[in-house]
Amino acid sequence: MNIEEFREYCIAKKWVTESFPFDEQTLVFKVMGKIFALSGLEHQPARVNLKCDPERSVQLREEYFGLINPGYHMSKLHWNTVELEKNIPYELLLELIDLSYDLVVQGLPKKLREQLNHL
Repeated sequence: MNIEEFREYCIAKKWVTESFPFDEQTLVFKVMGKIFALSGLEHQPARVNLKCDPERSVQLREEYFGLINPGYHMSKLHWNTVELEKNIPYELLLELIDLSYDLVVQGLPKKLREQLNHL
């Protein structure tokens, strides 16, 4: 998966916005105002930060050593940095993006979750 495919997949999700809130190189995706994915565009190969379940994070880091690492500049418990253009299966990348999105949605207040479900 390249960065353009990553962007297209993220932006197609419900109520997602993209912006550069930190600088011109850090692309951020938010669902209802909460970050679920970000990428530093200056890195080659492309890397993205995705939220993840803590137990799954450890498993993924072991299985994909060097390709999935603790989240760069993020909570190491809840975020992973994932190399997009390396040897990680495409379907797994989609699953990890979905998981990150879902975890952030689950953490939203009930009123916002209900709004999202009705869109």
